Amino acid sequence: MKDEMGRREFLKFSMAAGALLVAGEGPIAGAKAQGTTTVNEVDKVTVWVVSDNYYDVNISEPKITKRFRAMPGKSIHAEHGLSYYVETVVNGKTSTCMFDYGLDPIGVTNNITLLGLDLGKTNAFSLSHGHWDHDVAAVSILKQNQSRIAGGTPFYVGEEAFARRYSLRPGTTEFADLGQLRKEDIEALGLKVVEVKSSVEIIPGAYFTGNIERVTTYEKVPPTLLIKRGEKPEPDDFRGEQALFFSVKGKGLVVLSGCAHAGIVNTIRQSQKVAGMNKIHAVMGGFHLINAKPEIIQNTVADIKAIKPDYVVPTHCTGFEAVVAFSKEMPKEFILNTVGTRYTFSA
Repeated sequence: MKDEMGRREFLKFSMAAGALLVAGEGPIAGAKAQGTTTVNEVDKVTVWVVSDNYYDVNISEPKITKRFRAMPGKSIHAEHGLSYYVETVVNGKTSTCMFDYGLDPIGVTNNITLLGLDLGKTNAFSLSHGHWDHDVAAVSILKQNQSRIAGGTPFYVGEEAFARRYSLRPGTTEFADLGQLRKEDIEALGLKVVEVKSSVEIIPGAYFTGNIERVTTYEKVPPTLLIKRGEKPEPDDFRGEQALFFSVKGKGLVVLSGCAHAGIVNTIRQSQKVAGMNKIHAVMGGFHLINAKPEIIQNTVADIKAIKPDYVVPTHCTGFEAVVAFSKEMPKEFILNTVGTRYTFSA
């Protein structure tokens, strides 16, 4: 199959897939609802933003943050990619995981070193979804640290994380091949791939959401994103996309998304449903509102504002217009993220 495909071929497959979704036969329409999970509360969760699109050395520090301050010889790397390192403390026990890996292995490895993170002590690795800006650096980073990572350490993914994907970029008429992460490459490094559909605790106090139910009417995956199933590409519904959530004692849920192709409001609602808890302490991550219509941004901001989180931290693929909208509509809750920032959510 060619690395790029034309709009005509895409439309042929998207029409067929769309017919299935309208008929209620698509994978999301037929998905079974998940029940509530008994959630272990955390005393503290710390999130390092290892990779993201933006950096500013002089930006201020809200009380839950610690910014990385670049100096001569210590320059942090920003890119169109996303990666987090997470530490939980539950009943005095500390555990760590990595969630997404960014795009450029040299730049991300530089950031890991500057932030003083030790991947050899990582208890689990995880991936939100199979897109290049979240997984390209994974194999290189893991290979560099292979001798220090315990054999059999789990690598958590959702459905179709290893599928090949395509994208139609603005101003183009050909679909770009985004490649794919290979399961066998992860397993060759001694890690144990664990594919999930339902919510699971990946380290104490940190939970995959499970497949995210679609409950809003306006959060739709753009038809410009494709996945190869069998021999044919078709519109990607991101049925296996995962986010992380944590329940902080006395504060509520912290929801951490990769791209939220399933919709950031849907992602929050999924976390609330699985945890059996409504209070949202923080929502953080890519909201995938880049190039979204103004009314979709407005609806998203309004719904998140109604949820009343204590903090809103848009990253990565949220898009400039949406970031500005959040900053205007939720100025007290809004935090502008920069690469290398450490967030601490404590009881």
